[in-house]
Formats: sequence, structure tokens, C-alpha cells
Amino acid sequence: MAIHSLPTQPQAEPYQMVARPSPPRLRPYVLGWAGFRTRAGEPAHPSRMLPLNAATLIIDFTGMGPIVTGPRATATFSAHTPWRHGVAVGLTPAGMSALTGTPVREVAGTTVRLEDLVGTRAAELTDRLTASAGWADRFGLLEERLTAWLRPDPGPDDLIMRAWWRLQAPTGPPTIAALAAELGVSRRYVELGFRRVVGLSPKTVARIARFQRVVDTWRRPSATLDEAVACGYADQPHLTREVRAMAQMTPKRLFAFVQDADRLTG
Repeated sequence: MAIHSLPTQPQAEPYQMVARPSPPRLRPYVLGWAGFRTRAGEPAHPSRMLPLNAATLIIDFTGMGPIVTGPRATATFSAHTPWRHGVAVGLTPAGMSALTGTPVREVAGTTVRLEDLVGTRAAELTDRLTASAGWADRFGLLEERLTAWLRPDPGPDDLIMRAWWRLQAPTGPPTIAALAAELGVSRRYVELGFRRVVGLSPKTVARIARFQRVVDTWRRPSATLDEAVACGYADQPHLTREVRAMAQMTPKRLFAFVQDADRLTG
């Protein structure tokens, strides 16, 4: 479950989160879910949404209506963080379509209200999650409800989803041409397919996946700044250029923000 957003300035207290992968039967559609909470009484701060290859469903318990944010290639900013205490769910391109009926390309780079996608189910899910006693109950409810919502639509886009998953893997193909050859299609077919299904080019998806591997590496309490080069970068200057371009901050500063988290347990 990738980190969706970070504050744009240091906080008096670490933000808190707990993340869990989805069960295997949901994995083609749902990457996982995370609970989050800011400290009680802490004022809202500007937020930085990080580059992501997935859509993210955010349900806040403090009054903000549920939303879906789409995949994005660079960091985006908001004047204040509208979500304070709630859950986030990562949706693959196949999951976005199967759970909401809307192709992920239609939400790429933007934010939409969940109500506009699934109608009254949005409010019902929010109410039930808010009333749940703890994270285990909330995650169990999400598994049950999302399974019930699921309407898979197998078709010609299956090959593009295979390509999307290959680009998320640390051992993915080194180039888009190599990916196309692996799948037995032309590079043009892959490029057009990604635009049609995901709303981003395969090269952009590969860059975002590599960036998110860096963020995931830095989440470990024992992580070091330098080990991120092994996530697929030629050298430290290459890593620095990419992090600056995609997150609009230095690797050292991003590392500090990613490390600044408490792990929620209840």
C-alpha cells in the first residue's frame, strides 16, 4: 500500500498510520487499505500528494465526504489536508473499473466524489466505517463491502493489466520495448493501451513505480537514505533528479518525512 500523501512541513507529532495488503482474491483489484490519524487538536496543514499508479479511495470520519483521487505523475498540493482520521484504499486500474464502473483514465490527475461514482453506497460505507470499533473491524468491513461491489469485466484490456503489474515489479522489464516483446505485441500497442486504460503512458507508469519503490524502501525504521539507489536508478544523481522532479523535494527531505510516522495498532 503506497503512501498517498505527506504534510508539506514538519509536524509537532508524527502522523499515524496502519496499512494492510488486501486478501489474495481481491489483489487484482485492491492493493490494500490503510488507517490514518493526525494528532487530536492539531491544526490542518498543507499536504503533498505523491505520484501514484493507483486510484485511492479516501473515507474520512471527521466530516469530509468520501473521495477518489486518480493516478498522477507528479506531486500535487492542497492548501490544507481535508482528511484527518479515516481509511484509504488503493485501487488498481482493473479495480477502479470493477468497483465503480468508471475507467481509471477518467480520474487520472484529478479528484472526484465517491458519491458521483457509486451513489448512495458511498454514504452507507462511510457511516458503517465510522461506527466500527477499530481498525480490524474496519478492514474486515472494507473486504466484505468491496467484494460485494465487485463487477469484474474481463476483456481485451487484460493484457494491459498484465503489463501494468509487470511495471510495478522490482524485476520488471528494463524498457517498454522489452515489455512489449515479453507480451508478444508491438510497443505501439502497449503505449496506446496504457493511454486508453490507465490514462498514463507506460514509461510514466514505470517511473512512478520506481519512485514508489523508493518511498516503500524508506518506510522501514532501519532504512538508510543511500539504499534507494538500488530501486532502479543508475546512480545517486539520477535518484536525486527523479525525486526532485516527481516529489518536488530533495531525497533527504522526502526520506525524513517518510520516516516521520507512528504505527497505529488500534
